[in-house]
Amino acid sequence: MKKRAGAGTYKILSIDHWLKPYSQDIALRVNNHTKALKELLGEDGDLPSFANGYLYYGIHRTADGWVYREWAPEADALHFMGDFNGWNPDSHPMHRLEGGVWEIYLPGTDALAHGQKVKVVVTRDGKRAERIPAYIFRAVQDERTNAFAGEIWAPAKPFPWTDGGYKKRKINPLYIYECHIGMAQEEEKIGTYDEFTEKILPRIAAAGYNAVQLMAIQEHPYYASFGYQVTNFFAASSWYGDPDGLKRLIDKAHSMNMYVLLDVVHSHLAPNTGEGIADFDMSGHQYTRGTHPAWGTKLFDYAKHEVIHFLLSNLKFWLEEYHFDGFRFDGVTSMLYHDHGLGETFDGYHKYFSLNTNTEAVTYLTLATELVHAVNPFAVTIAEDMSGMP
Repeated sequence: MKKRAGAGTYKILSIDHWLKPYSQDIALRVNNHTKALKELLGEDGDLPSFANGYLYYGIHRTADGWVYREWAPEADALHFMGDFNGWNPDSHPMHRLEGGVWEIYLPGTDALAHGQKVKVVVTRDGKRAERIPAYIFRAVQDERTNAFAGEIWAPAKPFPWTDGGYKKRKINPLYIYECHIGMAQEEEKIGTYDEFTEKILPRIAAAGYNAVQLMAIQEHPYYASFGYQVTNFFAASSWYGDPDGLKRLIDKAHSMNMYVLLDVVHSHLAPNTGEGIADFDMSGHQYTRGTHPAWGTKLFDYAKHEVIHFLLSNLKFWLEEYHFDGFRFDGVTSMLYHDHGLGETFDGYHKYFSLNTNTEAVTYLTLATELVHAVNPFAVTIAEDMSGMP
């Protein structure tokens, strides 16, 4: 929302004269963004460094062992358990640090192992509940019990990317093919990342498309939700294979000079507590504030700095770890308005600038766009918004 030099007014007002009566509202949004940046970063911080939560939280191999960290401010205790300790819910207590952060260090490089299943036991007010770590990189379903658990994804060798310089490519105009990995096959089964790479990518390219938008990639335990009820935001969905399968797909697409966009869901989250983060610390409001009246899902609390940190870190993770070229933000109308745009006819600009507007969500989306382009100047950001907010 840049100002024209010497004009004293925002450039967007010269592009769309219908916005002029709302110049003060636009100024308020800019001020909200400036205030949020200062609160989040201080005087000398930067958004890309701020959005490194996935490098700090979660499970990570260190030089001489392993460390697991979790943010659970209203929990009374956390215990780490899994294959490594025979699923003992008491033997590995985590230690509380400042700011509601919990940590456990396991000495020895063999204390944990790639592929092991894990969970964390949360205690609050005398009650205990099992959770999957919020920053887990992979979640899998037990074929016998149908229960989901976290899986340590820490291969000994990094994925052998061949798309060096992918951040320096600009494709314009974009011809985007929206697709769902599991539904893209002829066979009556859930398709895989590798099948899509082998069979579908060449057909998309031959049809003249230069970008693919992948739906339902963030982990979701209910397949029929089309991936819109996410539980594990940092985990590539196990419905279609393992994380390396998705990386092979993106690496191949880049070799074909195609962008790959992620259909990212930051508008709401699955209400599942055992599989996701909806009530991680058992407080009822750690990451969330309210329930979507039509979808029955939980809503992110965009006023909390920790939630902004989680979501921005999620965007950077998908850009850096998986080499995505940008995002199509799903359900933006639901984010922008307190009534989620349900039954609303957006027949005038006054409806974009009212008490119904969720200005905290507007600020988050502004920060998200700023972060994405700071990480990759050529990244694409698309808002799926039914209201048409300028």
